[in-house]
Parts: sequence; C-alpha cells; structure tokens
Amino acid sequence: MIKKTTVIKQRDSFVEAVPTINLKVPEYLYIATENARCPKADIFIKEGDHVKLGQKIGLRHAAFFDQPIHATCSGIFEGYENHFHRSGKPVSFLKIHNDFKDELDPSIKERSDEEIAKLTREDMKEILKECASVGLGGSSFPTYIKFDTDRKIDTILLNGIECEPFLSADHRLLMQDSQKLIKGIQFLLQAFNAKEAKICIKKKYKDIATVYERVLPLYNDKRISVCKVGNFYPQGWEIAMIKSATGISVETGHLPSEYGIMNFNVTTVVGIYDAIKMNLPVYDRYVSVVGDGINFPCNLVVRVGTPISYLIEAAGGYKDKDIAKTLILGGPMMGASLASDDAIATKTVTSLIVLNERKYVEEPCLRCATCVYSCPVGLQPISIRNAMKEMPLDKEKIKELKPLSCMECGMCTYSCPSKIDLLSYVKRAKLIARMK
Repeated sequence: MIKKTTVIKQRDSFVEAVPTINLKVPEYLYIATENARCPKADIFIKEGDHVKLGQKIGLRHAAFFDQPIHATCSGIFEGYENHFHRSGKPVSFLKIHNDFKDELDPSIKERSDEEIAKLTREDMKEILKECASVGLGGSSFPTYIKFDTDRKIDTILLNGIECEPFLSADHRLLMQDSQKLIKGIQFLLQAFNAKEAKICIKKKYKDIATVYERVLPLYNDKRISVCKVGNFYPQGWEIAMIKSATGISVETGHLPSEYGIMNFNVTTVVGIYDAIKMNLPVYDRYVSVVGDGINFPCNLVVRVGTPISYLIEAAGGYKDKDIAKTLILGGPMMGASLASDDAIATKTVTSLIVLNERKYVEEPCLRCATCVYSCPVGLQPISIRNAMKEMPLDKEKIKELKPLSCMECGMCTYSCPSKIDLLSYVKRAKLIARMK
C-alpha cells in the first residue's frame, strides 16, 4: 500500500556503485508457510527434525498450482512463529536454528553441460517446478507456468530496468553476476527455441552497458544483446518494456506470449540458472536497504528467511531515532508498508526502504486531472474514487471504469496535489469489479 509518508527521489548513485556486502547468515532463519498466492500448506517435518539446505520441507497450495517449500540452511526445526510477510500481513513461519554448516540436501547435484544440452522445455519446466522458481522482481508468479505455453516464442526480454526509486539490487546483480545471467539466458533460448534475447536496461546506466559490451563477446552468442530503454517510471512495467524494446503494444487482457514474447526479471534468470545447473532452489538474493531513515544505505546478499531487524542492524541501525519511521518492503511505489520491523526477508523481497515519517493531510480534489494524465493505462482514478464513495455502491458503474486494468503503479496517488490516496480506492474497486 502506498502511504503518503513516501518521498520519491533518485536512487543514491553511491549505493548502486559500491560492491554488495555478503551478509553473515543469522542464527535463526524463518520460512513462510504461506504467501500471497498460496494460502495453505502441508509441512513435512516436525519439531526437532534436522533439515538440510535445499531440502523440500513442505508444499504450499494455491488455486491452480502447488509450490514446494525449501530450507535455506541446515539446522534444527524448532517450531512456528508469527511474523510479518512481504505482503504486509502476519504469517506463520517455520523457525530453523542454523547450524552454520550449510549441509546440502542430496537432491542438490550439478548437471553437466552435456546433460543440460539434452533437456527439453518440459524437462526444464519440471525442474523449475520442483525448485519453486518464481518471479523474483516481486511478482512471485511461478516460473514453470510460463514454460507451459504452446505459443511460438521469438523474443525473450530480460527485465533489468528496476525503475522504482531507491532500488539498485538488480543493478548490482547485473554488474556482479553476468556469467550466471548469460548462461541462464542461454537456457531460456534453448527451452523456447527463441531467435533472440534482449537484456533491457535504462539508457542512463552506462556502467551496465559497458560490462555487457565486454562480457557478451566472450560467449560468441549473437542472439543475446543489450537493449537500452527509457529512464522513466514505470518503464519496468512489462507492457511499457515490451513497447520500448520491440515496438509491440500488448493489449489489456492479452499475454506477451500471444505476441511471441516471453519476459523474465534478471534476478529470476539467475535463479533459473541455479535450478537448471545445480538443482538448487533460491536460498539467497540481493536486497537494497535504503532510505533517509537508515544510517548506511547499502546492497546486501541476504539469506532467505533473515529477519528484517537483522538487515536494519547490518545497515547501521535507524538514523534519527527520535523520528518515527515508515518501513516498506519492495519499492516505494508498489511495495507494502509494514506495521513494524518484525518481518522476514522472503525470496521475493527486493528491498527494505526506511524513511523518516512525514505527515500529510488529505485535501479536497482540485479537479486538475493530474491523476488521469499520469495513469499509464488511461484510467480515471478520481472517478473510481468518487464511485467508491457513493452509497450504495453501483457495481456496474464501477466495472465500467475498468479498475481491473490498473497495474497498481501508484502514480495517481504520488502525483495528486491534494494528497488523496487514490490507489487504495482503485484497489478496493478491483475487488468489487471481480464480483459476479
């Protein structure tokens, strides 16, 4: 949820330029039993059991898919605790006492290049399903479902745009993990038999472009190139990225695969590489810890299951302790506000933003239409808000305003000079529009 305490500014160039810190793994790690897509789970271990890194310890259930749960260290399962999830909601977590041995589960085995060359798309789909590969840009959409398409895919787009302010974890991954990324892209090209793959970055990131100008020739793979796109928000939205990278406009309600395009976040692709090469689920990731409320903004490599309070401590603790803080997991535009720092870094947590709180007062609408001009999908957010305030609710009127087209980028709320939290009304309108 976007809070009016959010202040948008350019990311700190110092933070994105400084090498990432490999954060020491804490004594206890916490693995969510459920997430935003999977409200139920079966757990395969009991208190006192010893687990190994990469071991399948449970299975989450969603409406149309199941998702394995893996241990992210070796150690002893000590029971359950409630903590806040990246969704902003309290969730039950499995508590694992780290033995600091990182003993690998027997399922973690390296595949040779010859073995990988023989893998079909169906083979890779099953590997990614068992490794619980999901969109690591924050979407958490199961990767294997994308492999289930029967469409002919010509172009694969790699989203390294990271367009929300403050964030630079993907930037650091692009700079430091180029080998894994390129090999992961080659696995995707093999799976989909695609003609080309484009690594999409903002035009202003010359350092990333320079790295790949030097690295890509080493692989002698003419199918892979760097595509420089716009420097605006929300350029990272897949529809905007596809338009900039290919010139193709994907209509609302249609999938990119219908246009011969498949897109993946760059961090997701590194996870795909680890799954295909090592049969290894995601157990750590890059996380940006930034904002004017933290002493030492930085990028960290964080073990999945690490408490957020541990990240805050690693970044020097809270700055200006006498000022209340706004905590956001994810980007400032589309992330979730936390009620406290009693939260856990799951594998889809891209960032922790710590801001000194600022108070705003909502004022009457000026009828300036700024929210309309700023909406990337052409909605009328203020009209949706007005419809949601009318009682009784007119469901048909709300549906006519097409709230389901909203991508929840938060531009309407951010641009409103009256400080109206328009996005919250649009989100509620989406629930109404889904009703029969």
